[in-house]
Amino acid sequence: MRFAGRITEWHDEKGYGFITPNGGGDRVFVHVRAISRAGSRPGPGLHLTYEVARDERGRMNAVSARPAGFGKPRTATARSGRGPKGVLALACLSAVVAITAWLGLPALVPAGYAVMSALTFVAYAIDKRAAQAGHRRTPESTLHILSLAGGWPGAMAAQHWLRHKSVKASFLAVYWATVLLNVGGLAAWIFERRA
Repeated sequence: MRFAGRITEWHDEKGYGFITPNGGGDRVFVHVRAISRAGSRPGPGLHLTYEVARDERGRMNAVSARPAGFGKPRTATARSGRGPKGVLALACLSAVVAITAWLGLPALVPAGYAVMSALTFVAYAIDKRAAQAGHRRTPESTLHILSLAGGWPGAMAAQHWLRHKSVKASFLAVYWATVLLNVGGLAAWIFERRA
């Protein structure tokens, strides 16, 4: 059975909030993963339709939530498919390999990017698991340092495939700054080496 309500409390940095049902009643917990990406970004005042299910601790949670007025959400298969961001991450790693081979750069360059990307992906996965379990989180600064050190393709892949750290605008702004700084540093190093 579907219910209707609106988000009356939202913690964007943690990706969860509470829905107050239309007509009153107990608030229902909702996680960003339970909300279809169609329409508005989650936040206070967003009207949703949703179903209710109990979690492993017996608490009531909203599931299959979507902004009011939208049709059925895409299926899980469609959401988990390899989309543009995931393909872009693989394309970036491939470009680093191709450029280093074409310019005759040391093989340690693509190897370094591959290792850092794998470490960064794992760091995102650990942070996501900690967030779901309510345990101590990996500091955002650590994730940014890993991206800056060459792990940004792995971070991009994690944001897409793990659906983690892919919503918070302030985090993404710093993430893209680390990408630009890393690529700029690599380009400067290549230019100096070729000069």
